[in-house]
Amino acid sequence: MAYKVKGTCVDVSFAVLGAIANNVYFVTDGVSTIVVDPSCKPDVIMEALGGRKLDAIVLTHRHFDHVGAAAELRRRTGATVIASAIDADTIEGKKPVSRMERPFEPCPVDHRVNHGDVLKIGNMPWKVIMTPGHTEGSICLFLDPQFGDHPEAKPVLIAGDTLFCGSIGRTDFEGGSMSAMRKSLKRLAALPDDTVVLPGHGSLTTIAGERRRVFAFYA
Repeated sequence: MAYKVKGTCVDVSFAVLGAIANNVYFVTDGVSTIVVDPSCKPDVIMEALGGRKLDAIVLTHRHFDHVGAAAELRRRTGATVIASAIDADTIEGKKPVSRMERPFEPCPVDHRVNHGDVLKIGNMPWKVIMTPGHTEGSICLFLDPQFGDHPEAKPVLIAGDTLFCGSIGRTDFEGGSMSAMRKSLKRLAALPDDTVVLPGHGSLTTIAGERRRVFAFYA
């Protein structure tokens, strides 16, 4: 079942999949469609796409519960896989997965991104924000509604496992760092208050909501 997200500058829905209840997002501007962090169950993801052409698969970081279905989804759709230049080698299987982490099917990364890059997918210009802390190469993507015809709509932040509703991603895995996480959260705290945050797990939130719950403590 896909849940709709209202009030944003693009059409967003999500499905909760897998043993760790991952939020798998489907984002479209009516021209192009992306899937964010396909954790598992490619058949369910394909069904949720409803026949729409999939243009891109965005992986916010290298953990199994965010990339588990990426390789199969790429095979079925031919979509471009996007990940950070830092985490890409692990996603592709060129670097081994830590013994603390669950293995997954390696997936080719077609486009490696760095901080400040702008991903133009359809009419959507997503700004890449590097947010190390959960992994070395974690990324968030920010979309400002000023790009389109609905400037009154709310901005969107794809947050992965950096920022949750009332919490942050774990920093005790290999490659994690609390000091890096604090710096990453300061970057996110600079975003507009009305930004809708799409976290990798749990409830949706806003930047304003996390100012008192997260940023006041960590950033």
